[in-house]
Amino acid sequence: MAKFYPLFSSSQANASYIGNSQAGILVDAGASCKKILSALSCNAIRTDCIQGIFVTHTHSDHIRGLKTLVQKLKVPVYGTSETLEFLSHGGDKYLSPGTELIRIDPRKDPDACVVCGECEVRAFPTIHDEPGSCGYRIHTKDDKYCAVCTDLGIVTPEVRDALTGCDMILLESNYEPDLLWQGGYPYQLKQRISSDHGHLSNQDCADFSDYLIRTGTTRLLLGHLSQHSNTPELAAGTTITTLTEYIIGTDYLLGVAPVETPGGAVIF
Repeated sequence: MAKFYPLFSSSQANASYIGNSQAGILVDAGASCKKILSALSCNAIRTDCIQGIFVTHTHSDHIRGLKTLVQKLKVPVYGTSETLEFLSHGGDKYLSPGTELIRIDPRKDPDACVVCGECEVRAFPTIHDEPGSCGYRIHTKDDKYCAVCTDLGIVTPEVRDALTGCDMILLESNYEPDLLWQGGYPYQLKQRISSDHGHLSNQDCADFSDYLIRTGTTRLLLGHLSQHSNTPELAAGTTITTLTEYIIGTDYLLGVAPVETPGGAVIF
């Protein structure tokens, strides 16, 4: 049975495990290796279950623990050409020499698929301020679909197509506009976050969630919440208020990914 484990989710660190007790994959490694290993242990996931690490993009909150974790697990790293070029051209800062790199290029081949950890994985391009940014749609061994979709300034047709029909989705609900603009971030950072190349607001997420529920998604996990410009209550409340045509707990299940896992998974 497939499970989705949100190990870390915030503007500071991101990592998720998708799979079962025998095999699976890790999407992003944005916490330290020590913290990721502790989170896996907290969820009774053996390190040898991880067959590969899929990187969405190269911001530090998605790759902070990558090098050390790959050294320990000795697994391949997957990503777009731009992502892997950045990682490999950083000397030994991001990856050790000899790390196996496997490219996925959704902008060149939208139907490209790789098999890893008993999952079929497709990448889809996202609009963000890092070249080659992407999300992942995962088809599990028991014929379920889930997706990781964060760090996108807008919902493009490619994102919409990739997420349509997924049973479960980790979807970005990064900021509440009033908190963002009243907060202490520099003005340029506020502009970046709220731009088409930044992040999804709570309302952006809620509006897209309405479409996803209508097209078959039954489990939504709100993720990548800003710890400065959002709260779990605001994120969830905005989505619930928007989904007035549906009954939570009957038509769909809604959760908020924790900053750091206390243990627990979404079954889909």
